[in-house]
Amino acid sequence: MDRRSFLAAVGLVGGCFSVPGIGATERRTTSLSASVLIVGGGTGGVAAALAACRAGQRVVLTEETLWIGGQFTSQAVPPDEHPWIEEAGCTRSYRQFRDEVRQRFLRDFPLNAASRSAARVNPGGGWVSRLCHEPRLALAVLESLLAPHIANGRLTILLGHRPVAASVRGDRIESVVFEEVTGGRRRTVSAPWVLEATELGDLLPLAGVEHVTGAESRSETGEPSAPELADPLDQQAITWCFALEHHAGQNHVLQRPDDYARWRDYVPTMTPPWPGRLFAWEHAHPVTLKSRSLPFDPVGEGAFPNLWTYRRIRDASRFQDPRSHPSVCLVNWPQNDHWLAPLVGPGVSLEQRRQREAEAKALSRSLIYWLQTEAPRPDGGTGWPGLKPSAGILGTSDGFALAPYIRESRRIRAKFTVTERHVSTEVRKMETGATAETVRATPFPDSVGVGAYRIDLHPSTRARNYVDVSSLPFQIPLGALLPRRVENLIAAGKCLGVTHIANGCYRLHPVEWNIGEAAGALAAFCLDRKRTPAEVYAKSDLTAEFQKRLRDDGFELEWQVPIRPL
Repeated sequence: MDRRSFLAAVGLVGGCFSVPGIGATERRTTSLSASVLIVGGGTGGVAAALAACRAGQRVVLTEETLWIGGQFTSQAVPPDEHPWIEEAGCTRSYRQFRDEVRQRFLRDFPLNAASRSAARVNPGGGWVSRLCHEPRLALAVLESLLAPHIANGRLTILLGHRPVAASVRGDRIESVVFEEVTGGRRRTVSAPWVLEATELGDLLPLAGVEHVTGAESRSETGEPSAPELADPLDQQAITWCFALEHHAGQNHVLQRPDDYARWRDYVPTMTPPWPGRLFAWEHAHPVTLKSRSLPFDPVGEGAFPNLWTYRRIRDASRFQDPRSHPSVCLVNWPQNDHWLAPLVGPGVSLEQRRQREAEAKALSRSLIYWLQTEAPRPDGGTGWPGLKPSAGILGTSDGFALAPYIRESRRIRAKFTVTERHVSTEVRKMETGATAETVRATPFPDSVGVGAYRIDLHPSTRARNYVDVSSLPFQIPLGALLPRRVENLIAAGKCLGVTHIANGCYRLHPVEWNIGEAAGALAAFCLDRKRTPAEVYAKSDLTAEFQKRLRDDGFELEWQVPIRPL
C-alpha cells in the first residue's frame, strides 16, 4: 500500500492531516488555533502530541518533511538505546512503540518460521541496536498511534511546513507563521502553549527566545571536556544517511560524481589528528582517538565486526524468499560524517544551511561511488560494483534519507542546565567519593524521566575530534525544559537546557521521546490546572502533582533496575 492509500485508509486525508496537494479543506485554511502547538514532528514532537492528545487537548503538530518521526524515519537512524531498554529506562508509550514495531514486522512481512519464532526479534539484525528496522515500519507505527487522535478531531498535522515567523507579546508567543516547503503558502497557528521540537531549534530565533549554539567554555560550565573558549560555531557533524543493497555479479556503479576526487583525497585536519584519508577503513577510535579499522564486506555477512551489518535494517535471512527482500545496510559511518561547517549560529543564513546540507549529501554520494569502485576488499581487490542504493526503503528514489541526521540543536537558556558534571562517571566519582559500583548521576528532585547513553560527540565543525566520555544513567530535570524568560514555550526535543557536552548523551531516540512526551504532558497539565510551567517548576506541591500524573501515564522518574556506568 502506498503512502496516500495508507493515509486514506486510516482517515488521515482531507482536513485533519495536511499534505501539500492533498485535502481541499486544509488548502483553503489560512489560520488555525489549538490548545497546544508543537513545532516539529520528529521523535520528540510525535511523543509530545501523543501526551497532549491523550490528556484531551487540541493539538496542531507541524513537520518540515513529509514524514513524522525524525531520527526514526526521515533521518533513517536505527534507534540508539541503552542496554536496559528491554526491561526499563523508557516511558510506557515508547515501549508500546517498540513492541508494535516488532508485532508489525512479524505480522506484515513474509518471514520464515525461524524468524517468526524468535524471541524479541531484531528485524534487521544490526548490532548497533536490538531493534534495527526499516524507517517505513517506524512511520507506520507512529501514524497508527496518532490516528485515533486525528479521527476524533484532537490532532491536526501539517506536513511540509516550516516556521518562518512568530508573533510575540512581552514574554509570550502568541502565534507562529508556517510556510509550505513546496508552494510557499503560509498558515498562522495560534495557541496558548507552544512546544519547540524542530531538529535545529528553528523557532527560538524567530521568537526571540534566549538560546545558545555550539560549545560553551570550560570556565562557564566547569566541564573538563569543554573547550577553553566558547565557540557558537563549534557543532557536531551531521550525516546524510543512505541505504545499500548488494547484488553479486551485477553492476550498479553510479556515474562518477563531479566532486568525487575532492572527497576521495580528503584528509581531515583535526585535533587530535585523524589517521589518514576520510575514505578508508581506518578512522579515529571515538574513545582512545587512536587509529582503528572496522572491516566492510557485503558478501561475508556472518563476519563480526562488519560495517555491512552494523546498522543493517533488513536481514534477507529472515524472509521466505531472500531474493525478493535483499539485505539492506544503513550507512551512518565516520566516512560520511560532514563537519566542514555548522548549520546554525551567528552569521549562518538559511541559504548557507541548505548548501551545507547539500554538501553532506554530496559526500555520501561520493562514498557510494568509492565503495563501488575503489574501496579495499578483504580478498585484496577493490570495490563492489554490485552495491546499489536501495530505492524506496527510505522514502526516496535514490536511496537517501529524506533529511540529514542532526545531532545538535540550538539550545534554550534554561531555568536549569545539565552539564557534564551531572552525568560523567569520573567527575561524579571525584566529587562524591563513590566507587565504580556505587557512583550515580546527580539526582534531580524535579525529574520528568530517565535516559542513558555515553557522552558521545562526533567530530566538530572546528576540527575537534571525537569526545566520548563514560557517563551514568541519568534523570531529565523539568527545569531543563523551561526557558528562563518566555512563559509559554516548552522544549520538546534536543533544544532543552543541556550543554554542548551533555547534549552528547541527551540526544538519542528514547531520551528525545521522553523529553517530548514530558513536554506535551506539562502543557496539558498547565491547561488543566491553569498554571504556568514556571509555577509547576517553582512550587514543590505542583511539581509532585505533575510527577504523579507522569507516573500514572507510565513514566519512569528514577531508574528501577540495577545500573552501571556506560
